[in-house]
Amino acid sequence: MSDHYDALETRSPAEREADQFARLPHVIANALSGPGWAAHLGAVDPVSVTSREALAKLPVLRKSELPGRQKADPPFAGFVAEPVGHFGRLFASPGPIFEPEGRGPDPWRAARALHAAGFRAGDIVLNTFSYHLVPGGFILDSGARALGCPVIPAGPGNTEQQLEVIEHLRPMAYTGTPDFLKILLDKAAEAGRDASSIRKALVSGAAFPPSLRDHLRERGVEAYQAYATADVGVIAYETPAREGLVASEEFILEIVRPGTGDPVPEGEVGELLVTSLDPHHPVIRLALGDLTAVLAGPSPCGRTAMRIKGWMGRADQTAKVKGLFVRPEQIAAVAKRHPEIGRLRAVVTRENEQDVFTLRAESAACSDALVAALGESVQAFTKLRARVELVAPGSLPNDGKVIADERPVG
Repeated sequence: MSDHYDALETRSPAEREADQFARLPHVIANALSGPGWAAHLGAVDPVSVTSREALAKLPVLRKSELPGRQKADPPFAGFVAEPVGHFGRLFASPGPIFEPEGRGPDPWRAARALHAAGFRAGDIVLNTFSYHLVPGGFILDSGARALGCPVIPAGPGNTEQQLEVIEHLRPMAYTGTPDFLKILLDKAAEAGRDASSIRKALVSGAAFPPSLRDHLRERGVEAYQAYATADVGVIAYETPAREGLVASEEFILEIVRPGTGDPVPEGEVGELLVTSLDPHHPVIRLALGDLTAVLAGPSPCGRTAMRIKGWMGRADQTAKVKGLFVRPEQIAAVAKRHPEIGRLRAVVTRENEQDVFTLRAESAACSDALVAALGESVQAFTKLRARVELVAPGSLPNDGKVIADERPVG
């Protein structure tokens, strides 16, 4: 049984680069059939884009711009070349950002990440990513089934019922956020339930610090992380080498100076751009807003694709909390609903190996009713529960920041 998903993972970097850039002109040509891409890319000649230098001359599309563009020109602002009816599923992620799903057996390119995490045909997978409106559940579900793994479509929450399912069906593998895996194991221990069948995991959607990885290992679960986005699926994934994340074979990754499209020298921290080589859903230089850096050389596991250090912070104020993006415009919507308050600041921290989301609001009046109302508004606009703290008027910094991600990096 091979440690690698296929031979593509171990080909020489030069061979991979030549193959990817030989395919890219066709992808760009297909993108130009979408009016959004045609207007965005301008008079580019697809045949000329056959190198990283040529790709770097194309404009950047920022993920943070997509909600406004899609609202002005539904459903996808012209950034999807195929007719809507050609896709398998249509999703609405927080923002909102609308995404289509392809019709192939592994449209989100998750299978090789699961394989690297030790998943094999026949392993029963408990998938706790959401299946409601967002693609998270389907990203890992389709990848697992492409490997031949039966999937329990559990979704998040309902821990008591999930523990019953775990005892009955004995899943060997878990997919979901690392925080929820810890919750399940803690609840099982508290209730005297047997969750010992779970031995491997692929986690995403939240911070996965070494302390939590080691904690899960001590409890018998070997967990790896994947870097994924609802726009294109699994972009990079951890391998048994535990040295950075290896890029998927279906993407060209670039690291650029935040706010620009200019590539940075290898090893320098910058913003991650992704170009998908899927001609049916082309994505060209999409800026995800995440900071990372390239790790030099191939992985000790034998995979030769570009490696990145993983998530190293945000290039903008958008933050991912418990698997969902929180954006400045969502916090602005809360402020608009409550004109009686002053400045707002959403703060993201970590406690007990879990994300904690707190809304701090300036208010001359302190009341339980206001706290409750603000909490309801935050949940309405972000789909997340938040702690609400009322602070004195003028006490929040006048620095324009509305989201402060204070989680430790690394």
